[in-house]
Amino acid sequence: MNQVFDKTLKALQTSTQMRQLRQNVLSANVANVETPGYKAKKVDFEDALKNALHSESSMALDAGIKADVYDNPEGDIGNDGNTVDMEKEMAAMAENNLMYRAATQLINKKLAALKYAATDGGR
Repeated sequence: MNQVFDKTLKALQTSTQMRQLRQNVLSANVANVETPGYKAKKVDFEDALKNALHSESSMALDAGIKADVYDNPEGDIGNDGNTVDMEKEMAAMAENNLMYRAATQLINKKLAALKYAATDGGR
């Protein structure tokens, strides 16, 4: 049964979880656009996911991918000390949403193929 849910499906599942975390962080940034002194946050997980995928161990994805959430060093500090750039945040949210939807579509196609195989090709 473990072979049915292969490395690709696990990677896609992990990617959707990390993209949900990124969406939450981006939403928090947008919500705090007018909060004096708020430091915009950033989430990185792509390198950890890539390393887990290229690992020889099949346990790398099972062990869980850790996302780095940190203050975004690329933000310009406004007069009130806030570093949220609304345009960048909205663009990042749009990109993240697109990548999340792509991953979920791939998961659905993979599961549809498994269902098709399990029903003996629809016979």
